[in-house]
Amino acid sequence: MKILVTGGAGFIGSHIVDAYINNKHDVIVVDNLSTGRKANVNHKAEFIECDIRDASIAKLCRDEKFDIVNHHAAQMDVRHSVADPINDAQHNIIGLLNVFENAVRNDVKKLIFASSGGVVYGEQSIFPADEEHPLRPYCPYGVTKLAGEKYLAYYAKTYNVKFTAFRYANVYGPRQNPNGEAGVVAIFINSLLKGGQPVINGDGLQTRDFIYVDDVVQANLAALHGADSEIINIGTGIETTIVDIFQKVNDLVGAQATQKFAPAKPGEQRRSVIAIEKARNVMGWQPQWTLERGLRETVEYFKPQQD
Repeated sequence: MKILVTGGAGFIGSHIVDAYINNKHDVIVVDNLSTGRKANVNHKAEFIECDIRDASIAKLCRDEKFDIVNHHAAQMDVRHSVADPINDAQHNIIGLLNVFENAVRNDVKKLIFASSGGVVYGEQSIFPADEEHPLRPYCPYGVTKLAGEKYLAYYAKTYNVKFTAFRYANVYGPRQNPNGEAGVVAIFINSLLKGGQPVINGDGLQTRDFIYVDDVVQANLAALHGADSEIINIGTGIETTIVDIFQKVNDLVGAQATQKFAPAKPGEQRRSVIAIEKARNVMGWQPQWTLERGLRETVEYFKPQQD
């Protein structure tokens, strides 16, 4: 199949590109390199540096006639979305519409969309949250991700195009950007390997559902041939506190850092963990990586980066 992966130079997208290439698909990557790295892009994929809001997306979709569009390009920092919701919407709504509109008008067969299993649910009333949990995002990033899901439903009805939306938990692993404000695992590892002192925002007892990137990749492979017209959580169903993540990484790195706390950041949830029964039932998918194994693999990836 011919597949367009937006955000394919980024953390999650580049791993998905690798898997698609390894499964003999023809892949084109679009990325503006604002957070992604060209070095992440598989050499067998065609790389086009452009923004998903660019007019050139129309010509690309018209010329290539993609079978699948896998849309991972996004502004994905919750705190940035709170500070600048207009910019967040320009990328996550206007950019998304530019890609989807041109894809469906040029006979794409399926759209795969990276949503969020944390922010679309907001402060949870059920733990873990399944896909029927009330949707009440209260940060702009969550609002745009939910809007993306609604647009998928519109395109499915209007153009009879298939789709799968994945509500990811907190994804971590090799290639995650350690220099932004999102991605606590990478931030902690990077800081500790440099002998620095990571800062824990809030009291550190806030929880997240941490899913290793390779498990996310397997879901995106499964979506090529199934899970049509489905919105599916992709996580582990296990809550882990930020303090616990800090201590696990501290031990793996062999650092002696103590816990240092800072004020909590606006727009962040207290507890977030998602149910994964639907993924098992619909796709036969379930996570294969334990947190300990995934953290160890991620630390090993980052070690040479410090040399």
